[in-house]
Amino acid sequence: MKDDSEKRYWFTAKRYGWGWGLPSAWQGWIVLAAFIGVLSILPLIFDPRAEVAFFIASVVVVAAILFAICWVKGEPPKWRWGGSGKD
Repeated sequence: MKDDSEKRYWFTAKRYGWGWGLPSAWQGWIVLAAFIGVLSILPLIFDPRAEVAFFIASVVVVAAILFAICWVKGEPPKWRWGGSGKD
């Protein structure tokens, strides 16, 4: 069984602040590309001027899915102040 030091993360932690930066594995790049792709077709499915509630709700759901994937497959989030990256 692998421990956290041997685990390959899809998303590395940001150097400053809380959260994740760009993907560090090909799987993360696929997830990010799918996220951008879905966001780009949402205005075609829900007209943002006519169906504002549905459009906003769908953006929130897609962003929540990305957040959940980052939470599971990314480095554990914590506040970082820069430094060597080993914080």
